[in-house]
Amino acid sequence: MNIKDLPSDERPRERLMEQGAEALSPAELLAILIGSGNTEETAVQLMQRVLSDCGGSLKALSRLSLNDLTKNYKGLGPAKAVSILAACELGKRRMMEAAAEKRKVESSTDIYNIMYPRMRDLAHEESYALYLRTDNSLEGQPFLISKGGIAGTQVDIRLVLREALIRQTPTLVLVHNHPSGNKRPSRDDDNLTDRLSRACQVMNIRLLDHVIVTDGDYYSYREQGKV
Repeated sequence: MNIKDLPSDERPRERLMEQGAEALSPAELLAILIGSGNTEETAVQLMQRVLSDCGGSLKALSRLSLNDLTKNYKGLGPAKAVSILAACELGKRRMMEAAAEKRKVESSTDIYNIMYPRMRDLAHEESYALYLRTDNSLEGQPFLISKGGIAGTQVDIRLVLREALIRQTPTLVLVHNHPSGNKRPSRDDDNLTDRLSRACQVMNIRLLDHVIVTDGDYYSYREQGKV
């Protein structure tokens, strides 16, 4: 079924031109990207069904793979599925750009706001280091230390300190995510923080914080008085 079969005042493209993008639902915006549905559904109905299966969450949609979309939904071929995933990635990068505009770290909340757009949709753990100049402004982009599984990732302290020496920064912040949503640190997290803190002292580098990022919240070792 084609969108052209709908009355003109119900066609997403026409509505966007007349009323603006903010007037459209997520399903309608996605329907514009894919253009057409299948023999039983318009593009809007198809995307309403996809979003319904995702619990209405664009975040859940962004976690679907190309195979998830093409295999489970009639009318979503590779080209349409790629358009959907590209739109999700653009949304994520827009958030990362906004976070990058704040280049100075003045609190643990700043650290969270910088890293959350990068880590929000991850189904696995990743660890990053932020390197700060003497005025606490960021030196370069966050440095990816490691990727792991759902419950953990290995951090090579030598790699963290080596990058600090290369960037010639006196301060660093360690950040990793908990895909489970539980912000509380594990025993391994505590041990890592302690080992990194002692290594930083030897190298005369300041460990400002270790922040654990979850969806909508964070845990800060600095705020808890543990670094």
